[in-house]
Amino acid sequence: MPTAAQLESLYRVSYQLTHTMLQPIHLVCVDHRTRNVYVLAGYGEDLEFEIVPNGEVF
Repeated sequence: MPTAAQLESLYRVSYQLTHTMLQPIHLVCVDHRTRNVYVLAGYGEDLEFEIVPNGEVF
């Protein structure tokens, strides 16, 4: 289950990807080993983001 900070960051990243950059999002999942939220996006599936439990985006 994502933390509140991860959900806030996920909303911000999703908004920037879809509204500002007009990029599709292909996958959003939680890596249960690290508890990071993983986002795969872009027309070529070439944009990857990881959101750690404190909300930082890498």
